[in-house]
Amino acid sequence: MGSLAYYLGMADLIAPPSSGALTEAELEQYRAEFGQSPKFVASMNAVCTTSVEKIALSRKAATKVNNSFSVHLPENPATAQKGSGRCWMFAALNTFRTTAQKAMNLPEGFELSQNYTMFWDKLEKANYYLENILSTLDEPVGSRTLDFLLAHPIQDGGQWHMFVNLIQKYGVVPKTIMPETESSSSTGRMNGFITAKLRDYGCGLRNAAEAGATREQLDELKNEAMSAVYRMLSIHLGEPPSKFEWQWRDKDKEFHRDGVITPQEFYSKYVGYNLDDMVCLIHDPRPHHEYDRVYTVKLLGNVVGGQIVEYVNVDIETMKQAAISQLKSGEPVWFGCDVGQYLDRDMGVMDRGLFDYDLVYGVEQTMSKAERLQYRQSQMTHAMVFTGVDLDEHERPRKWRVENSWSDSPGDKGYFQMSDPWFDEFNFEVVVLKSHVPAQTLAALGQEPIELDPWDPMGSLAL
Repeated sequence: MGSLAYYLGMADLIAPPSSGALTEAELEQYRAEFGQSPKFVASMNAVCTTSVEKIALSRKAATKVNNSFSVHLPENPATAQKGSGRCWMFAALNTFRTTAQKAMNLPEGFELSQNYTMFWDKLEKANYYLENILSTLDEPVGSRTLDFLLAHPIQDGGQWHMFVNLIQKYGVVPKTIMPETESSSSTGRMNGFITAKLRDYGCGLRNAAEAGATREQLDELKNEAMSAVYRMLSIHLGEPPSKFEWQWRDKDKEFHRDGVITPQEFYSKYVGYNLDDMVCLIHDPRPHHEYDRVYTVKLLGNVVGGQIVEYVNVDIETMKQAAISQLKSGEPVWFGCDVGQYLDRDMGVMDRGLFDYDLVYGVEQTMSKAERLQYRQSQMTHAMVFTGVDLDEHERPRKWRVENSWSDSPGDKGYFQMSDPWFDEFNFEVVVLKSHVPAQTLAALGQEPIELDPWDPMGSLAL
């Protein structure tokens, strides 16, 4: 049985491997299958002249859209991140502004400066990048780790703990103190120029180290680089204030003057959230990613010496109940999701049942949420704010009210809604007060975080 003749004989029973090239016979089969189906020909005729989203939109589902919610927090006019990837920042600042409005008795429409926060985020990201270049000098050019660092050193996107780092270090200012600029609202050119220079500095630091430069000399080169980045950011965004004079007239027409104040003092006096009281919950159902365990992502951050990105992985029901509990207490909920999936932007609706792509294409999407993460079909891409939830007679969620940052044009004056089944499949992250989280989940915060690779889908940034 173990003879060479036996194995040679078995080889005769195995078909020769295919070359993998498409044959004319196979192409003819595909043509025939397509041409013999009036349904697919009709799909071709429709989609060639109209977007596939409009063709797949279910009229029956669309007519059931309703913007009433059993739990509905007070809301402000929708904000607009415009041509930037600052959704995570807009969403977080939008959760703060209601508190500031109450503290100062301000009318609707008050905003905290997103431009101020972005300036410090980009400066800190540049420093974080250069420090990581210095800590990976042993990585060869072309390594996956070095390529990751070089890819997007000051991209717009972010995560919750990156926002926390900025607020704890720099505070906040009203939007009138540091308003938007052309580059804050359309970041592409600014990012391109600064990224090119940061790669140049990264190359220079590695070359200097290879030539024998001391750490002190490398730090001096890095300091020169950071001065240049500060200069470039100031040219594009304006220079952020270290202090400012604050005065306002409240909604009762009463005048107030607080005098000269720092951004940190403004945050402490008029916002005052204790960010250490909050926890970031994720739903990552991939095999071996246990619930009630803490995860982090290597090389993901913005402030050197700041908090690491830290998630507690929970089942979907724990995530929902924590969000519902916080909404019922009158507080909005920051969250991260895969916004592009089954979204009608004009209607402002996220609902898998809203579209029948299977009918248009004749194919069915079969992957689970875990498999979509594994095969790179889904990940967190956008951050928004829950401002309401519609509960049935059994207190189960039916749909969720969402404050977006895409202006007041789409949806219900800029507010969207998410079906609860969509939440199950495409929501990945919520930030809530620890008081709304089960004790066994909070106990996980005492664990050493499990590190994920920098390119893991849980390291994706909200844009």
